[in-house]
Amino acid sequence: MTKPLMAKATAVWLVDNTTLTFRQVADFCGMHELEVQGIADGDVATGVKGFDPVANNQLDAIEIEKGQKDPLYKLKLKYNAAAVGEEKRRGPRYTPLSKRQDRPAAILWLVKFHPELSDGAIGKLVGTTKPTIQAIRERTHWNINNITPVDPVALGLCKQSELDTAVQAAVRKKAAEGVVMTDDERRKLVSTEQSLGMAPEARVPTGMELFGEPEEDRRTAADFSDAESFFNLPQGSDDDEDEAEDPRSR
Repeated sequence: MTKPLMAKATAVWLVDNTTLTFRQVADFCGMHELEVQGIADGDVATGVKGFDPVANNQLDAIEIEKGQKDPLYKLKLKYNAAAVGEEKRRGPRYTPLSKRQDRPAAILWLVKFHPELSDGAIGKLVGTTKPTIQAIRERTHWNINNITPVDPVALGLCKQSELDTAVQAAVRKKAAEGVVMTDDERRKLVSTEQSLGMAPEARVPTGMELFGEPEEDRRTAADFSDAESFFNLPQGSDDDEDEAEDPRSR
């Protein structure tokens, strides 16, 4: 059942001004019975001003009378045509004015790094329209030369979990269509955690890997484990040392 506006304040008013049971108030306001009891005891909603549901056209006084006479009676929220379908409203995500200028950069990033995402998925992620996405895809946007792709998560336009969910949905759609993807495409389609767990990509081996290292270069760190061995340079003969020490030998 739909809850009334300002449910907690409505519960405070019903507890203070009626003899309805805690369960009746809890059911009407979408709360737990113990929470309503806490309101009556003064432990919950301290300082909250009561909100009259009758004066605000959310509850008929007849409903309160029926509820006070019958403890098992459940109050019925008054029909409000303006509130019908409010929770099921669908459309583009609302983007604050301060971040709307960042949407083209986020769209270009998604188009570039996740081309498998549909225009509808991109629109839901960053809160934009299909014509704008199409213009950026076709590079006909009026400011396309000045747009730099930026991760929408870094811009705060969507959460990483939302982006991962959209990408995983694209993976399932690709699999259902039987499209064979390359390793590079799979890395773009999966989340960061999954991508890190993949096998490394194949690469061309270097010459050292093909032909091995020269003998003189096959020295390990153990060969230089102490300073004495590192500085233990080859010594000359005793005659050379005597000539170096005797100035008359020059």
